[in-house]
Amino acid sequence: MRWLLLTSVFLAGCSRKAPAPDLKAELEKRFQTEMTGATLVGHSAMPDQQTMSGEERYSIEKVSHLGGDTWLLTARMQIEGHAFPVPVPVQIKWAGDTPVIELTDLSIPGLGTYTARVVLYRDQYAGTWSSKDHGGQLFGKIEHPH
Repeated sequence: MRWLLLTSVFLAGCSRKAPAPDLKAELEKRFQTEMTGATLVGHSAMPDQQTMSGEERYSIEKVSHLGGDTWLLTARMQIEGHAFPVPVPVQIKWAGDTPVIELTDLSIPGLGTYTARVVLYRDQYAGTWSSKDHGGQLFGKIEHPH
């Protein structure tokens, strides 16, 4: 009997419906507003090398909804003392009211090819990432302009 009850509870949790259209539009608008100008400040850990990075900062200059699940995040990258915008097309999936950034084998010219899943929730982020020869977890806080 316990098994049946636990299975029912598990399946009920898995059958969660997508947000209603009005709610989804509201969530998308809030995502776009909150992430435009935001900076992700945190660390990444590479378990295969048993190391953690120093502080990493990813500045999001602009967030644009291209349609469906496709969004364009324009990040400000700093490489060798030069800062420049890098448009990164991503998929945003929703886990209830929580946006999840998905990119799979995305080639970013001059930087490499990446796969990632990043959850954004209440001014924090966490996820996994990988490139051709390494990967790991990333986590931190989301700072908003004042």
